[in-house]
Amino acid sequence: MDGAEHRAAVAAQAGAVATAWSPPDAPANWWLTAETFRAIAEDDVLLDLAAAVPAERLPPLVLSAAIRFLVTGQRPQPLVGYFPQPGGPQPPRDDGFRPALRAFCRSQADALARLCAAHRYQMNEVGRCLDVLPVLAQLTAADPRPLALVDLGTGAGLGLHLDRYRYSYDLADGASLVTGDPGSPVALSCAVRSGRPPVPERPITFSARVGVDTEPLDLTDPPTAAWLAACVPPEAGAVSRFAAAAAVARGDPAPVVRGDLLAVLPAVVAGLPADALVCLVDTYVHVFLPADRRARFDALVDRIGRDRDLDWISVDPLVPLGPDARATVQGLDVPAEWIRDNREQGVFGVIGRVSVRRGVRTGAVLGRAHPGSAWLEWTAQD
Repeated sequence: MDGAEHRAAVAAQAGAVATAWSPPDAPANWWLTAETFRAIAEDDVLLDLAAAVPAERLPPLVLSAAIRFLVTGQRPQPLVGYFPQPGGPQPPRDDGFRPALRAFCRSQADALARLCAAHRYQMNEVGRCLDVLPVLAQLTAADPRPLALVDLGTGAGLGLHLDRYRYSYDLADGASLVTGDPGSPVALSCAVRSGRPPVPERPITFSARVGVDTEPLDLTDPPTAAWLAACVPPEAGAVSRFAAAAAVARGDPAPVVRGDLLAVLPAVVAGLPADALVCLVDTYVHVFLPADRRARFDALVDRIGRDRDLDWISVDPLVPLGPDARATVQGLDVPAEWIRDNREQGVFGVIGRVSVRRGVRTGAVLGRAHPGSAWLEWTAQD
């Protein structure tokens, strides 16, 4: 791919992210996220900065995080006033944002380039636990065994504490399904656009929990925590729930194994309680793996499943990431209209479950969800 093609691809990716996170019917709070990515797609100054980042490092996402990191640290006026603070409201939209953003990026071009070169995009969206919990509810309703949670690509480990959050699923008929820890400081909610996701009849408990990551992230390290906060979409709810979940993780850190998941997963599973049902959870991890590594992981699931029962819960966009996507990371069938929606409306997370019992593998797509947990569609027929 030559320079012009790469630049065009980066612009297309930025536009797709804007559309996915903030489509025309999105809540107003998502305006800043969408406008930031549209600026990257449309403004020559911002697009030049993004196009300098290699394609495999997700240029628009890395640049958006670098901008946020510098704005938080430098607090330039008036730009900083457009970004929400934990626990605060979403600042209102006006015509001043785009000019302020362009002027800041022009003045800080060298600093932004250095940040983009030194960091990877590492989004830890705790709201995606809303997509995982109904699958766990479905699983525990049918199987009484204790669960052993293995969070793949855990990053800062926020998904390892999903039993310590409180949840509200706001149904289309106006009712709400409420579950989880009622005293938790982490409140997660989403609009259910269709279906009725199951919620646990009793609290989810784990007999063991462990994360796996090639580069575990230490939330007690201030620069690391600041970069992770910068990777969160600048939407008031996302900013607040990340701050609250990070505090939970710092207060009660869960074990994390450093290493390539293909290399270390067999040993991790072997170390789990023998009476537990292994539950592998992957949220927006496998979508970024090359096809050959996805295939190797798929084979590894089958190999581990010959020795003990397991479930693999995935919340990943269709692959390959972008408008040409046609398949799930788990090889499960999806409705044809979802492929069209991905092409025309941007990416979304496909909620899938693969189960292996006595070496026999089954699987199904259960629903789909907004990448930042604003909405959920539950399509499974329980």
